[in-house]
Amino acid sequence: MSIDSENLKTQSTHPPRSTETRPEHPPEIPLAIHDLTVAYHRKPVLWDVELNIPEGKLVGIVGPNGAGKSTLLKAILDLIPKTSGWAHIYGKPYRKMRHLVAYVPQRESVDWDFPVSALDVVAMGAYRRVGWFRRVSKKEKDRAMESLDKVGIAHLAHRQISQLSGGQQQRVFLARALMQDAELYLMDEPFAAVDAATEEAIVKLLRMLSSEGKTCLVVHHDLATVTTYFDWLVLLNMRVVADGPAEEVFSQENLQKTYGGKLNLLEKAAEALRRARA
Repeated sequence: MSIDSENLKTQSTHPPRSTETRPEHPPEIPLAIHDLTVAYHRKPVLWDVELNIPEGKLVGIVGPNGAGKSTLLKAILDLIPKTSGWAHIYGKPYRKMRHLVAYVPQRESVDWDFPVSALDVVAMGAYRRVGWFRRVSKKEKDRAMESLDKVGIAHLAHRQISQLSGGQQQRVFLARALMQDAELYLMDEPFAAVDAATEEAIVKLLRMLSSEGKTCLVVHHDLATVTTYFDWLVLLNMRVVADGPAEEVFSQENLQKTYGGKLNLLEKAAEALRRARA
């Protein structure tokens, strides 16, 4: 079923923005999003999203299930159609800047039974540079091994991807993202269902990327760790509830607006707030 954008716009409580008043974003901003609305079967999933993400930040995207977090990443990557608005990478549409973006999808979206080694999966990260119809050179395979080493599983390079644990598979995809040598990294729940060692490895990797001036957007669920892992937060529930420095955004008021009356989550949030300010 096609999306009736006119029908969606008439439901808004805000008047539509004129294209003449769209803001100009400096090209140095890694990610600028304006007036972004996405709908499935005429039902809005994201609504009027506005974001400017500064360079070099570790950004946690936080919100309840169904808030549109994964949809936001897919819309940035043009994997799904937008009903309105746009997302620009360094001032240009994604199709012109895709070489600067790396994506780590949810594990559930990957066919882990495909017969390929961990090293081959990581080497695929070089294809945007070398082209899909050229063989990966020894130099690129050496870089793939270095990427596996950075996530702590170089010893598993020749193991079939299907033979790895969930945490090891996640590290393989993180290594593939490293192989792309991007400026902007989009990661969809990389911490989901991983062991403690993998979680520690992911945090180490994120901090390494940040220290190199890279920007990372990470969909994250654990409220207890958001202020430890991220320095910038986006609280999302179809709309952006709040975004900015983690210590300013992660407040009881903003979490209440984001999660509503889900008391078990809010209790965890309150505990996380107490620890963050201890």
